[in-house]
Amino acid sequence: MNRALLAGGVAAVATMTGCSSNSSGTAASASYGPGGRMPSGMPSGGPGGGGGMGPGASEVAYADFVGVTTDGKVVDDLYTIHSTDVSTDRLVKAAQAFLDGLTAKERKASVFEVDDDEWLAWSNVDGYQREGARMGDLTVKQRDLGYALLGAALSADGLAQTRNIMKLNAFLGDYNGGGRDTLTEGAYFFTFLGTPSTREPWGFQYEGHHVAINYFVLGDQVVMTPTFMGSEPTSATYQGEKITLFRKETKAGLTLLRSLTDAQREKVISSESKAGDNLKAGAGQDNLKLTYQGLVAEGFTDAQKEHLLDLVRVYVGNMDDGHAEVKMREVEDHLDETYFHWIGETKDSSAFYYRVHSPVVLVEYDAQSPLAYGNKDSGGGMGGPGGTPTQQHIHTIVRTPNGGDYGVDLLKLHLENDH
Repeated sequence: MNRALLAGGVAAVATMTGCSSNSSGTAASASYGPGGRMPSGMPSGGPGGGGGMGPGASEVAYADFVGVTTDGKVVDDLYTIHSTDVSTDRLVKAAQAFLDGLTAKERKASVFEVDDDEWLAWSNVDGYQREGARMGDLTVKQRDLGYALLGAALSADGLAQTRNIMKLNAFLGDYNGGGRDTLTEGAYFFTFLGTPSTREPWGFQYEGHHVAINYFVLGDQVVMTPTFMGSEPTSATYQGEKITLFRKETKAGLTLLRSLTDAQREKVISSESKAGDNLKAGAGQDNLKLTYQGLVAEGFTDAQKEHLLDLVRVYVGNMDDGHAEVKMREVEDHLDETYFHWIGETKDSSAFYYRVHSPVVLVEYDAQSPLAYGNKDSGGGMGGPGGTPTQQHIHTIVRTPNGGDYGVDLLKLHLENDH
């Protein structure tokens, strides 16, 4: 099937390769508030832009997945099947409870094979047709079971961030006059790949505007990438609650940068002039070739390396605590091969982009130009990707390069060695 992305009331169909017999996704409304403005989160740079899955951006079929590499060639022997000694029993029980709470129709629409193309069919934009069980269409009890699953999969911080992104999505809908099915707390979907098990491979996705969590499980191993988290705005009051997002991500990036010497910063910062959208590894970029840029951490002082690890931990720490520590050990094993890159100015309030990139982790933070939040008198937007970036619109993504996303490399090893 094709997934339709509706921009300014005009249907723009992205050509996709991922097909499925399940078709329960909800099409987006064509009304975008005052001025018919474009969907928030729309990618820049024309077709195939790295900021989101938009018109012309193509999914990669699961069978053709390679992952993010520097040159198209996967670095071998990075990932192994092993025991982490971190139980997934609670996670499996929570996933099974959620599935058991669905109706037969809802369940059929939400479950795919473990190697289905649906893994790669995610997007961060709001006007995007999605598969699975829509939170807003579920009963209160069913939604509670869904949040319980997220609570088992994520850390307390990760769950809070996910919920707050959903709330600010609803704030954006209210800000733009309401009437948008996609700009609500309910416009988020669960899909499942395989059957929850403590032995066999399976996973789930939780996806909607500014959130895409891909969670693969094999025994007691977990891969939670790609994970996209963003928001526009990043700070607002919703139903009496003051919400501010991405402070830790902003501060940790600045802390690392400011710990560098002037000579190091010259190698890290490629430009003080930032575009409205610099994200590279967003939706539709699963086989991205991305060369290392910036400065490698091999020559960092111990204190600088600790700041780098602290930065990565902010993102990895969105998954449950035990598996986050497992991933951080993997990151630390490749710390001397890790690059830090920066675009933009360096004040606390500056809009900037940074990237952490190693053979086993890719983190991007991008303060982007507003698309749907700003001056209502001028239509609410500020020029889209060509406008002035601000910390009120931030996109982040975490990936596992060299075939690690979606647990693809682990699944291949599992099939080769155990079946």
